[in-house]
Amino acid sequence: MTFTPTKTLADKVRADFPILRQEVNGKTLVYLDNAATSQKPLFVLNALRDYYEQYNSNVHRGAHTLSAKATDAYEGARDKVAKFINAASRQEIIYTRNASEAINLVAYSWGMSNLQPGDEIIVSVMEHHSNLVPWQFVAQKTGAVLKFVELTPAETFNLEQFKQLISEKTKLVSVVHVSNTLGCISPVEEIVEVAHRYGAKVLIDACQSVPHMPIDVQQIGCDWLVASGHKMLAPTGIGFLYGKLEVLESMPPFMGGGEMIAEVYLDHSTYAELPHKFEAGTPAIGEAIALGAAVDYLSSIGMDKIHAYEAELTAYLFQQLEQIPQIRIYGPKPNAKGEGRAALAAFTAEGVHANDLSTLLDQEGIAIRSGHHCTHPLHRYLGLPATARASLSFYNTREEIDVFIKALKETLDFFAGFLD
Repeated sequence: MTFTPTKTLADKVRADFPILRQEVNGKTLVYLDNAATSQKPLFVLNALRDYYEQYNSNVHRGAHTLSAKATDAYEGARDKVAKFINAASRQEIIYTRNASEAINLVAYSWGMSNLQPGDEIIVSVMEHHSNLVPWQFVAQKTGAVLKFVELTPAETFNLEQFKQLISEKTKLVSVVHVSNTLGCISPVEEIVEVAHRYGAKVLIDACQSVPHMPIDVQQIGCDWLVASGHKMLAPTGIGFLYGKLEVLESMPPFMGGGEMIAEVYLDHSTYAELPHKFEAGTPAIGEAIALGAAVDYLSSIGMDKIHAYEAELTAYLFQQLEQIPQIRIYGPKPNAKGEGRAALAAFTAEGVHANDLSTLLDQEGIAIRSGHHCTHPLHRYLGLPATARASLSFYNTREEIDVFIKALKETLDFFAGFLD
């Protein structure tokens, strides 16, 4: 990619995303549902196609040329992910289908083996269902107790309450880095420091942070971190678990089958070294290779530049939304530069259901999300049936925000006239 200083970041990259050139309902697509899934650049799509067209073969098991090439690309992608989040070793990166599977891996492998009746698991009320339901399963089976961090008045992670909640009984803290509904950024480094002081392990759900800001797992200090490829320009069906080497080594396999074994006998088996111990069966080879391509693409731009540009968009989005009196936005306000929260806005409009807003905006070619965003407990905590959510990525523009705001105002006017 060749960048020129006179263009915004979105101007420089939009041509790489063919889906953004289409029309929806006769209108140019304005895609503002990036927190649910990101669009994919040609660089990633071509990497996936090249695998299937040129060297489709199973990995690790073959001595022939295609298998060797596939294995090199598959394992090379692991190296890219490790470098991207500054893991200490490539063995600390485990491929999974998505972040949900990564959390379940930790829940069933570590949780079932280490938690006892009366042990405590701390999560927050704003967790995605994927970082709540697995721990409910574990608590039910082990007798562990779930405890919940609530929100500050600014609708952020309540660090002071967390410090009061944690105790010697706490064995695990599992929290979201960036809320997919509130957009708040949890103070993960301090959470980890406090948890480790009590001997607790920490898992970070980084689905909404890895695609949007620089992440350094060694600086954060967490024991595990999870992310989904489809939110970071890669295909669906691929994600990863980062785990500290010594922690992963202490955990039993999650699933049994091919690839995760060293030796198999009729009555017992021994297991492969990391990371393969946790990767049973034929993996999502093409998708993992494409994940590596997505990391290459993001790295070529620079996560610091992506974060800075998205902050500018966030400031503009909030500036425009706050001019609409019927709108209530949830989560903390960004500062003047758009910093201090993620590039998304979940909101309600007085007298209009979020699903109705989303449906009518779709008629204008504008894709936003409506519902509970897999944070049903959070919506219940806030007393809301649903919210609408506009979420941004670095390929979005101010002009798209203008189109969204204009259509949103017209939609609200329509409902106001209809109700009158």
